[in-house]
Amino acid sequence: MLSDLRGAFNDRFNEKQYRELLSRLDAASGTKIEFRVAETPVFLPLALLEEMASAGIRLTERLLAWPEYLAAARRSIPGKFLVAGKTGHPNFLTADFALIRDSEGALTPRLVELQAFPSVYAYQALLNQEYAEVYGLPDSLGVFLGGLTEDAFWTLLRQTVVGDQAPENVVLTEVDPLNQKTLPDFLLTTGRLGISVVDITSLIPIGNKLHYRNAMGKLVPIHRIYNRAIADEMIARKIELPFDITASWDVEWAGHPNWYFLISKYSVPWLSCPESIGKTEINSPEKAQLGDPVVPPAVFLNDFLEGNGSEKLIEAGVLLPHGDSAEVIYEDLLLKPLFSFAGKGIQFAPSRPDLLAIPKDRRGDFLLQQRMQFVPTIDTPHGLTQAEVRILYLWPDGGELQPALSLVRLGRGKMMGVDHNKNQQWVGASAAFWR
Repeated sequence: MLSDLRGAFNDRFNEKQYRELLSRLDAASGTKIEFRVAETPVFLPLALLEEMASAGIRLTERLLAWPEYLAAARRSIPGKFLVAGKTGHPNFLTADFALIRDSEGALTPRLVELQAFPSVYAYQALLNQEYAEVYGLPDSLGVFLGGLTEDAFWTLLRQTVVGDQAPENVVLTEVDPLNQKTLPDFLLTTGRLGISVVDITSLIPIGNKLHYRNAMGKLVPIHRIYNRAIADEMIARKIELPFDITASWDVEWAGHPNWYFLISKYSVPWLSCPESIGKTEINSPEKAQLGDPVVPPAVFLNDFLEGNGSEKLIEAGVLLPHGDSAEVIYEDLLLKPLFSFAGKGIQFAPSRPDLLAIPKDRRGDFLLQQRMQFVPTIDTPHGLTQAEVRILYLWPDGGELQPALSLVRLGRGKMMGVDHNKNQQWVGASAAFWR
């Protein structure tokens, strides 16, 4: 960490500035920020951010060039969400990283998860700006990645979301968007790009085209959808759409819905030990055995209970207790549902009965992953705090995968999400500045 910037920030901080930050965020967003914003940004070496950004690109390219993986991942998509059509690549990607200590004691990133789904691009750009202005951060500090300037970032976001369509014919869709915590990002995005935010349950099918009603009640054809509706939320809420999302509609997707499943937590067991899941050529036999070093060991739950998954984890250095009695607790493992968002359903240190309680026909929808020990690295008045860093990528049609900026979550509990660090200070949604 950049200790000189950290110390200077802590020395100058006062609560009045923080209250001003929150007020300005609300005003600029046009709505109340409903999740906790951290009192502080973090100051990271650019080389560390670039290492994470490169790892996300490397892993994504690996998956896209892996036919066996893509075929298996496609089979994992629930039938009612297997959307017609396909694109050659996702338009959006996020890669979350923990900071751990390696065997030599050095700080190094480890993948938490990879997800081909949009994040809060517009809101994060605002948060960066407000941190800098409210706290008077040095002009020499940067926030955008991949050589982007602020103007280039907005141009790239517009290109990725709107494409070649007229903004009037592009919509941001979500379930009940006005009551989502991400509403600030929706409003900032639509205001900046000139598109409309629309409840996905209100789309109107006519023939093979989808439509929406604008603010004047006019029926407008949709040519491109910036999809922010999460499949597992629609499943949990038993949302019935007024159109068949799996049908072949005359519409472009900015972020085809299938990518939510194709690049997700489902990829982690494949990336951590590729030779044991899919047969494919890998240049280095050593890498074929170990997988990518940034990926923690992981296996599917059905492979752990009914196959040789436990042996794979032990070979990768995971500490597992002996035996299979009801008293066995897997302290070194996390149980994760594959297709959930914002940390929902994650279980720390599951017991053997916890695992066996999951029905056999659903065990392929869960993975067991080595629990990473986040290193508290951020010095705050409330003690050392952990940081999880998310790299946000954009990939416009016909363009290249580009890291754009980062998002940081600060926490002192087991989980890093803002919903899991309530009633604490100097935790929550944050941003990374580099020198």
